[in-house]
Amino acid sequence: MRWTREKLAAGAAVALLVLTGCGGSGGSGDAQDEVPATATGSLEDLAANVHCKPSIQTDADEIRQGVCKNTDGRFVLATFATDRGQREWLNDAKDYGGSYLVGAKWVAVGDQEVVTALRGRLGGTIEKGASHHSGGGGGHEATHSGHSG
Repeated sequence: MRWTREKLAAGAAVALLVLTGCGGSGGSGDAQDEVPATATGSLEDLAANVHCKPSIQTDADEIRQGVCKNTDGRFVLATFATDRGQREWLNDAKDYGGSYLVGAKWVAVGDQEVVTALRGRLGGTIEKGASHHSGGGGGHEATHSGHSG
C-alpha cells in the first residue's frame, strides 16, 4: 500500500493532537546520563521495553501506530516498514512541532521530558519539530491556538 503525503500528515497530526497540551509529567533526569543501544523490534516489543500497552490507532502495512502511557507520561509509538516511509512521515510530522525520539524504523512522539526519559530505555536520537508560533513573541510549544495553558 502506498502512503500519500496527506495520509502521512494526517497520521502525524492525529499523533500530535493526542499529545499536545495533554502531556504527562516529566520523567527522571537520569535518562540523559546513559543512552543504551537503539532498540529494535515490533511496536509491541518497543512498548514492552518502556512498560506500556499501546492502544493501536493505525495498523497498516507501512505504519503501525499506538498511543502509550507509562510513568514517564503519554506518547505515541510508530513503527514503519521502510526507512523511507519513516523519514517521509517524520518530515511531514515535524511541521506540527513536538519532540521525536527516532530509532531504526520507529519513532516515539511526546513532550520533551517524556521523549528524553524514553531515550534512556530505547536509545535513539531526539529530533525537534517546528515551532507552533509564527513571528516574534517566543512562547511555549504546548500553548498554541486551540489550547489554553
